[in-house]
Amino acid sequence: MPRSSNASSSKSGSVTLAMVAVRAGVSPQTVSNAINSPGMLRPETLARVRRVVDEMGYRPSRAAQALRTRSSKLIGYGIQSAPLSSPVLDWFLHALSHSAEVAGYRILLFTSALGDTPLKSYEELLGRHDVDGIVLSGTERGDLRQKWLTQKGVPFVAFGRLWSGRQIGDWVDVDGASGTEAAVDHLVSQGHTKIGFLGWERGTSGAGDDRAAGWARAMRRHGLTVRGARGQSDNGIDPARIAVRPLLEGGATAIIAASDMLALGCYQALRERGAVPGRDVAVVGFDNAAGTDLLSPPLTSIAQPLDIVGAQCIRMLLARIAAPELPPQRLLLAPSLVVRDSSSRTAQFSPS
Repeated sequence: MPRSSNASSSKSGSVTLAMVAVRAGVSPQTVSNAINSPGMLRPETLARVRRVVDEMGYRPSRAAQALRTRSSKLIGYGIQSAPLSSPVLDWFLHALSHSAEVAGYRILLFTSALGDTPLKSYEELLGRHDVDGIVLSGTERGDLRQKWLTQKGVPFVAFGRLWSGRQIGDWVDVDGASGTEAAVDHLVSQGHTKIGFLGWERGTSGAGDDRAAGWARAMRRHGLTVRGARGQSDNGIDPARIAVRPLLEGGATAIIAASDMLALGCYQALRERGAVPGRDVAVVGFDNAAGTDLLSPPLTSIAQPLDIVGAQCIRMLLARIAAPELPPQRLLLAPSLVVRDSSSRTAQFSPS
């Protein structure tokens, strides 16, 4: 009678592996072997343990199985709680998820806090879930996550370089400077000599400064001036519309924007002046976001190889998980210039 009462209470409560071991008269390791490596036990021991498991309604937790295999098959990825979604990071997440699934893993999404406590969300994730590793994105100057994860012994890979100080850990990034250099070369081949650059404020974005550096390097290589040809804007179409005006008033016949969103602001500014993008002033964006080919005119843009970035991030992370002592891996991928009507017309005149 006491036996059935005990079994009933165990089913209604939280049954642990240790409770099963006591009931079956074996060690907790034997119970674990019965569940995970049954071939290690004698048939009579295995039968007894399994009978008790069934009687008590015990179900091994995912965390308990992870302790045995040292693998949860989960990879953490933090998405920023920002009001504006980034098309680039959305597509990167799609590519990352696909590559993880092919490798037998799942992406565990969590909200990555902004502001003064960027590590709090990562600490909470590691406290609540067993993840095999972390993928970072949105790297920036003074980023604390790489050093913190290294100190914690958590495998990670970053989409993006550290833009200041010593490089830490594995990363995959896109060479934005080579992309804007290619854009300048293309515009020069179309006859443009006054090529402006519209980016974000200096020092606020490592990627943005990298893209500006490529533009400046190519301009000097072609013997063209950069003085007064760089504009700064907040992220958004309307700020870009205002920020590009001085470049147009200064005689720019072509504008390279640090993002497709900034390029859309250039489109609006040109139309306000009675000018036509592509016909009167060439415009080049960055990211080749969905829908850029449907604009009027279709936007020339620099495309990031995000499918490759996602696949390489998973490859590097799994290599780091398997062999933590490996030297750091860093991969810089070249983007490609997708030429469309916004920059394909040969320059023959000054802007309106």
